[in-house]
Amino acid sequence: MWRRRNFNSSAISTIVLKEKTWDALVIGGGHNGLTAAAYLARSGLSVAVLERRHLIGGAAVTEELIPGFKFSRCSYLQSLLRPSIIRELELGRHGLKLLKRSPSSFTPCLDGRYLLLGADKDLNYSEISKFSKRDAEAYPRYENQLEKFCEFMDPLLDSPTPETLQGVSSFSTRMKNKLHKSAFWAQFLRQAVSLGQKELVDFIDLLLSPVSKVLNNWFESDVLKATLATDAVIGTTGSVTSPGSGYVLLHHVMGETDGDRGIWSHVEGGMGSVSLAISKAAREAGAHVVTDAEVSRLMIEDSGAVNGVILADGTKVHSSVVLSNATPYKTFLELLPENVLPDDFIRAIKHLDYSSGTTKINLAVKSLPQFWCCNLCHPDAGPQHVGTIHIGSESMEEIDSACQDAVNGLPSRRPIIEMTIPSALDKTISPPGKHVINLFIQYTPYKPSDGSWEDPAYRESFAQRCFTLIDEYAPGFSSSIIGYDMLTPPDLEREIGLTGGNIFHGAMRLDSLFLMRPVKGWSNYRTPVRGLYLCGSGAHPGGGVMGAPGRNAAREVLQDVKETTETKTVHHNTM
Repeated sequence: MWRRRNFNSSAISTIVLKEKTWDALVIGGGHNGLTAAAYLARSGLSVAVLERRHLIGGAAVTEELIPGFKFSRCSYLQSLLRPSIIRELELGRHGLKLLKRSPSSFTPCLDGRYLLLGADKDLNYSEISKFSKRDAEAYPRYENQLEKFCEFMDPLLDSPTPETLQGVSSFSTRMKNKLHKSAFWAQFLRQAVSLGQKELVDFIDLLLSPVSKVLNNWFESDVLKATLATDAVIGTTGSVTSPGSGYVLLHHVMGETDGDRGIWSHVEGGMGSVSLAISKAAREAGAHVVTDAEVSRLMIEDSGAVNGVILADGTKVHSSVVLSNATPYKTFLELLPENVLPDDFIRAIKHLDYSSGTTKINLAVKSLPQFWCCNLCHPDAGPQHVGTIHIGSESMEEIDSACQDAVNGLPSRRPIIEMTIPSALDKTISPPGKHVINLFIQYTPYKPSDGSWEDPAYRESFAQRCFTLIDEYAPGFSSSIIGYDMLTPPDLEREIGLTGGNIFHGAMRLDSLFLMRPVKGWSNYRTPVRGLYLCGSGAHPGGGVMGAPGRNAAREVLQDVKETTETKTVHHNTM
């Protein structure tokens, strides 16, 4: 009976797609695509979202892969989702519930010590003092400086870039663009002046420097530096010594939860609840969201403008506006016909850095891990279980060593593991007494030189390597495992559509940000194909469950649609 209802629903959706010409189509039902659809539909456009998989969410998805256990299969924490989106789309009303973590970080050490960090300043002072009194006194100054830098960055995230206009435009459009750019740079200069020269120099130093240099200038304790440094390498193939890793650190602390800067939270029901809330806002506004609708090709008119898409089953869906939430590589090199794009643009897209060193393991376990350094042996969740648990990174040298293994083509011998236990706060995702555990693991090359991720024995060997490392800190962890799901870089590419397995749709290096994202000259969500826009993490301001690319892209589309409508009206009135 369920199968029949599902089939009929799918058939009805296909009929609805074919029977009209849509104002806009969105390729991919990830959180950015859904965000774009919500804003477009709220502005009165007819919008259809086409999702390849059987469920929406993209990388922000919840899946029950083991009965009773709901996994945030890819992304696993929330902080970066823009407050403007939460407010404007009323995501709270649509079911989004954030669960703050306090403390937010726990680093166990093999020598029996541990470090807890969070929003409580007294706790931070007490915990850091165990390793260094000097660091404990410096830490509040470090946090204050990062908060200033985040405030400086905020306006850049919520607005399109001041990109130069491409192609032929009307006089009024050129004037609007000049005014927009003038206003943008004037505001940027005002913010720079208010920041002050010393802080501005420190900001540039953070952007350009390896995070190892930044943290060595602030602190002396290895465990504190390593705990903070993980934010600078997460999701990248770079190490703490890579120039520009300081920006990745900043990117991961610029978020907030309910107004509290830098606080990461679990989402009740898993990360799929973020996508579900956005989809409810989109549907309420009139958007049509279709699953099992894989786009195989974009249709291009002889004039060079987009005319819709062709689905994998051959269905043609028409629209003169298409937004792609797929990666730049997928969008431009796989979905478009040949000879549509300029050669220099194709070269730039092809040579973006899509490399990944990330593997995600989701586990169902019988009980919470018991860390021997805490000397606590009761089954309830303690402060050590609530935040991100840093395994195997007690010094920046350990992180660098793990990275060097991957540079040599090998999965890290002692992987860097960020463990989170969402069920410590969220009682809706696991059976009573049992738990869901996320492991975000680095570094794992896309193509290891000593084996293949397609080999079950090779995969199992690496998974056991990770579990054995955790056993060193929490004896008996391995024996508590009921089952697990493992996504290596090729799996992330195949299952979720992340080219190269890169969780950001492309590296977040300084040469791939702001006016250079995805490539120079095309940072304002538009593309060389008229009517085709990029709305995913491969566009400004980048990756993470942020929603900003989707919101910003929708604003640009609405501006272009308005201009097209006005031009047609003027032309009609002069006839």
